[in-house]
Amino acid sequence: MNIVAFGIGNLGGPDIFIILLIVLVLFGAKKLPELARSLGQSMNEFKKAREDIDRELRDAGAQPSEPRPSNSARQVAQVPSAQQVPPVLSAKTSEEQ
Repeated sequence: MNIVAFGIGNLGGPDIFIILLIVLVLFGAKKLPELARSLGQSMNEFKKAREDIDRELRDAGAQPSEPRPSNSARQVAQVPSAQQVPPVLSAKTSEEQ
């Protein structure tokens, strides 16, 4: 989803100040440090979980289950070289001229 579609992407300084003022009025000055601390802890746990998932994905990608042969070796073998062109083709081209 697009954040701008919800109007969140256009927040400026005065908008954030008004939101913080409303939060201050609703929760009071005593609750704000507790709210900020719990928000920081949850952000820290989310960051740790994301790093764990990234590490697991990297480890899984670094250990392939079975190696596969590359397609480039097969493709090179299928392309004929200039020395393998049959002489019949070169004779036809000289007759056409």
